Amino acid sequence: MTLLNNPFKALLIVGLVTAPTITLAETPEEKGLRIAEEAKASDLGWQDMQAEMNMILRNKQGQESVREIRMKSLEVESDGDKSLSVFDKPRDVKGTAFLSFSHPVGADDQWLYLPALKRVKRIASRNKSGPFMGSEFAYEDLSSFEIEKYTYKFIRDEACDGGECYVVEQYPVDKNSGYTRRVVWLDQEEYRPWKIAFYDRKNSPLKTLTYHDYNEYEGKHWRPNLMKMVNHQTGKSTDLTYGSYQFKTGLSDKDFNKNTLKRAR
Repeated sequence: MTLLNNPFKALLIVGLVTAPTITLAETPEEKGLRIAEEAKASDLGWQDMQAEMNMILRNKQGQESVREIRMKSLEVESDGDKSLSVFDKPRDVKGTAFLSFSHPVGADDQWLYLPALKRVKRIASRNKSGPFMGSEFAYEDLSSFEIEKYTYKFIRDEACDGGECYVVEQYPVDKNSGYTRRVVWLDQEEYRPWKIAFYDRKNSPLKTLTYHDYNEYEGKHWRPNLMKMVNHQTGKSTDLTYGSYQFKTGLSDKDFNKNTLKRAR
């Protein structure tokens, strides 16, 4: 009997051919991880960067003090980024330098050079949640984003300053982190962070970081001109304003070591 005179069999075959492919839905954890991987991949290839930065410290009463900083960063293949920050003003912090080697797994390596003492102080991993130079940024906030540092959970889509954002919870893997979680808003077009809400070890709201005035460099790399960190528990805040971004300036590993800290001027 042919298909022409067996309509049941013909319908069965048509149904098999046209049946939609069944795909398993992503879990919130899988989607959160995928978004983090896509965000990281979207910014690869910048090689090195230099910029000027002002750090504006503001107390609960609104009184301000300003510090001028030069910063350098180096993209490292198969590891976290390296960064060097040198304070130029005011006079009481001039020559202070901070060096950070980020790592995807394990504790970051961080050192602070204090010119008044003429010595390099290593930042212990247990102190990474402490404030950096009196600001509302912790030492751990200054390391590069590495996928392995967190586990993830996608929460929702939400409108934000960047348009439509993914909202993802990130849970630090390091037991020495000062946070139980971070809630991150990333725009869905360029994967730029627009807001990060930090929760302390008691899972209470601690700080909020917002990003403003992005510019695109090298046709791919987006950097903010302003970052604002507000501490909800103390009423203090810190603004970081950036300028004079330069990419692919020829920096190398030799520009980032403990001897560099002492020579920083």
